Amino acid sequence: MRSLHASTGSDFRFGRLVSDPIGVLDLPAGFSYEILSRKGDEMDDGLLVPGEADGMAAFGGHDGSIVLVCNHENPPSQSFHGPFGPKLQRIDRIPPERVYDRGQGSTPGTGGTTTIVYDPASRKTRRRHLSLAGTELNCAGGPTPWGSWLSCEECFSDPGESIENAQRVFRERRHGYVFEVPSSAREAVEPVALTEMGRFEHEAAAVDPRSGIVYMTEDRHRSLLYRFVPNVPGRLNRGGRLQALAVAGRPGFDTRNWDPGRRMPKGEWLEAAWINLDNVDGDENDLRLRGHDMGAALFARGEGICHADGDIVMTCTIGGPERLGQVFAYRPADTAGENTAGHLRLMAESTADSILRNADNISMSPWGDLIICEDTADHCGLIGLRSDGSLYPLADNAYTESELAGICFSPDGSVMFVNIQVEGLTLAITGPWNEA
Repeated sequence: MRSLHASTGSDFRFGRLVSDPIGVLDLPAGFSYEILSRKGDEMDDGLLVPGEADGMAAFGGHDGSIVLVCNHENPPSQSFHGPFGPKLQRIDRIPPERVYDRGQGSTPGTGGTTTIVYDPASRKTRRRHLSLAGTELNCAGGPTPWGSWLSCEECFSDPGESIENAQRVFRERRHGYVFEVPSSAREAVEPVALTEMGRFEHEAAAVDPRSGIVYMTEDRHRSLLYRFVPNVPGRLNRGGRLQALAVAGRPGFDTRNWDPGRRMPKGEWLEAAWINLDNVDGDENDLRLRGHDMGAALFARGEGICHADGDIVMTCTIGGPERLGQVFAYRPADTAGENTAGHLRLMAESTADSILRNADNISMSPWGDLIICEDTADHCGLIGLRSDGSLYPLADNAYTESELAGICFSPDGSVMFVNIQVEGLTLAITGPWNEA
């Protein structure tokens, strides 16, 4: 079993990791965490903190508070991990019209988002409430420059009855969409599926603040990188055009590097192109297949994505010859618009000798490095990726097999937040970040 404690010298940015006596998360000396939220806790709206905390973002609140909007990757078959209680005894605490899919009163969507208002001065949680209800498998998403969170469903489910996890599941609506949640919401929002952003197994989203274009990943072995060009930047409900990335002059280019005879070189910028997609809210889960047939490039389980110094950076969890993960950068063109393209570069590719394995959620740190959550079969950590490609450990979950998720920073850079998914914990981590 690898150890994130074993590196020495310059391999650490903040010093060696110190074992946590409580057995939650190992951090460098001088850093500490507070548990802000735990699955099953009663929130201020009388509902329960759902389990499977995943993607998350931090926004500035009033009076110096920090507002976290957090996804929960729950299926409707797991009511015991949901906000309404194991027997749905709390579901009447929320208006029926605010629950996207009530599952015929039997199996409502138990994913969605919670909002946490955190006071950094006292290091305490002020308020928690459900902010998106009735959706399912809300895996990741991304913040917008206008102060909202894009919550993405990682599923493709139709209305009707099915058997899942040995349980009968009822659905009233279609799933596989993006939903927008304002960070200012103090209760569950009206759940509106942004259908023109595409129906597929969404993972994460990132907005280019210059153009308002939204880039989205897809968690499948043969996935695409999508972008949504809105008709009105900042008003995603006004519709727009969905596109898929291609490599110019190389239709169907395979970035996964699984084939020894066809490898995407690391560090080289390749000219990109964008393919317009139609029938993006279709009944068949074939958008990625149709897009590839039209020439779109293939990726190996696109997961985390973020905006970083003008680039859009994304991870692919099982990319590379050893299927241990890749990190890509897409650099948009200087001019924004539906028909403009940019360039794509493979930044990093993990091997058995790398400390980074199976990269997932990703965020830009205040000191300019990318911080990546791992999702491995081994214990998972937080890994820093410098611009020169070197890596260093920042935290380690050496105590459970849970992935880490939702990595993000407060607007002033003084607090780092992360989720330990299976345990259902949301942590606020403070320390000498300014010494980076």
